[in-house]
Amino acid sequence: MNLAVYLPLLLPVLLAAAARPLATTAAPERAARALAAAALLAATVSTVSLVLLALTLLDDLPMLEAREHIAPYPLPEPVPGPVALAAAAALAWAGWRCVANLRRSRAATRDLVAAGTAHDGLLVADLPEAHAVAVPAGTGRPGHVLVTAGLLRLLDRTERAAVLAHEEAHLRHRHHRTVAAAAAAAAVNPLLRPVARVVTLLVERSADEAAATAVGDRGVVARAIAKVALSGGGRPAGGLAAGGSDVTRRVAALTRPTGGRSHRATAGVAAVVITSAAAGGAAVADFVAVARAWL
Repeated sequence: MNLAVYLPLLLPVLLAAAARPLATTAAPERAARALAAAALLAATVSTVSLVLLALTLLDDLPMLEAREHIAPYPLPEPVPGPVALAAAAALAWAGWRCVANLRRSRAATRDLVAAGTAHDGLLVADLPEAHAVAVPAGTGRPGHVLVTAGLLRLLDRTERAAVLAHEEAHLRHRHHRTVAAAAAAAAVNPLLRPVARVVTLLVERSADEAAATAVGDRGVVARAIAKVALSGGGRPAGGLAAGGSDVTRRVAALTRPTGGRSHRATAGVAAVVITSAAAGGAAVADFVAVARAWL
């Protein structure tokens, strides 16, 4: 098999490099969705590459080994045995990580739901820490916002409105799905972890922009998320929170918006995705040709 089968495993490094400038884009919602989709595609193609490499272990079956000895011409060499074994191990590890991530996410969501029953989409928990988190909808229940008594004491009325608008934006745009998609891609291919971090930052920036529109004051939103972060109210497990994910860059985006559209970064992401898909297609075609020769 040719080198095309290895390219999708390494191209996520370039995707991560192209994704970084998107963190400052003027359209964070659109960028988050596009980047999560790109990460999923890159993870899918890299998984296909691992499957193709692992399948070459089948050439050690007695039937195929006998075929190699009686063939009238040299059969094409798939890949070295250790490479195929490593690919099979990587597939098993990726599967375990995906299952573990899913279990942790479900357990964290159950804990948030168990905190109490929301009224009119809001639940106030009697906790001293300053937290606000969007709890996504589940089977038979709507999504809601959970805030703590500590957060209500920390912020003034306008800042509370900004935090509530931020969390409601997470629910409205279903940001938990966008973040989960990027996290699943990173579980499959660890080289995509920087991409998942950028996606998380982008959905937080999107919610920040929605909150700024709702309260009509970008400075209030910046002040609110800075207060929550400085109080130690970060991101609770399983939720999207106002004080989570790179507060410094979010405050900078609110107080000094650049208005940049990151066309080059978008083009770079698109180029990496297209190259990865093309390499995956070439790898599949090469594998089919090798399989036909052996069979």
